[in-house]
Amino acid sequence: MKLKIYKVDAFTDELFSGNYAAVVILDDWIDAKLMQSIATENNLSETAFIKNVENNNYEIRWFSPLNEIDFCGHATLASAYALFDQNNSLERLSFTAKEIGTMSINKTSDNYIHMTFPKQEPKLIDEIPKELLSGLSIVPAKILRNRQAYFAIYDNEEDVYNIKVDLDVIKKLKPYDLVVSAKSEKYDFVSRYFWPGNGEGEDFVTGSIHTGLAPFWAKILKKDNLLAYQASSRGGVLRCEVKEDKVIVSGKAILYLEGWIYV
Repeated sequence: MKLKIYKVDAFTDELFSGNYAAVVILDDWIDAKLMQSIATENNLSETAFIKNVENNNYEIRWFSPLNEIDFCGHATLASAYALFDQNNSLERLSFTAKEIGTMSINKTSDNYIHMTFPKQEPKLIDEIPKELLSGLSIVPAKILRNRQAYFAIYDNEEDVYNIKVDLDVIKKLKPYDLVVSAKSEKYDFVSRYFWPGNGEGEDFVTGSIHTGLAPFWAKILKKDNLLAYQASSRGGVLRCEVKEDKVIVSGKAILYLEGWIYV
C-alpha cells in the first residue's frame, strides 16, 4: 500500500519552528492499529489522517506516538495547509471528528488559515490534585480545568518561562494534560503545554488548548481578539477570536516534506 504523506510546521511561517505534524491523505480508512504504527514510526507530536467524504468535507483523526487523540489543533492546521497546497484555488473546507464535530476552515489572502473550533472554557475546580502542585516548581495563582487539561494561571509572565515541571509527576494526571499561562507584555497571553501521559513531555504549539485559554483571557482582558504565544523551545504564534460558543484559532504553516509511505 502506498500512502501520501506531508510533514508541515504549523503556527509559523519559518521552517524548524512552530509545531511539526504529519498529514496522511487516505482514499479509504485503514485499520486503527496501522494508523498508530505509522504515527509511532513518524515520532512527531501528531500524525493526522484525513479522508475526503464529499465536496472538500473531510473526516479527520489524530494520533500521537502513544495513542489516538480526540482533538489536535496544530495537526488540523497542517492538514488544511496540505490540502490548500494541493489546490491553490481552494479557499474553504471542513473537517469532522468524532468528539469535536464539524470544524470549518478557510484560507485568507495573507496566508492565515482560520479554524473554527468548539469553545472549551475552563472552570475553577474545588479539589486540586496533589500531583499538580508537587509537579510544579512555582505555585500558581489559580487552577482551572476543562475536558482536556488543568490550567495553572500565573500573575507573572516570567514564571511561565522559568517554571520547571516534573513530568513523571504530571504524567499521573492522565487523562488530563497541563497548561501554564500568564498575561504577557508583548502578546495578550503566553503559555506552555505539558502532556507526558498522552504524548511528548512538552508540546511545541497546541492549537486545541487555545479553545480554553482564549475564552479565559478574553474575560480577564475584556477583549475578544487576542494574540497568543506558546513559549516552547520552537515557539509559535496564534491569533484567537472568541465567539459565543466557538473559538476561531488562526495561524500560518509551511511545508517541510512531501512523499510516500509504503506499508
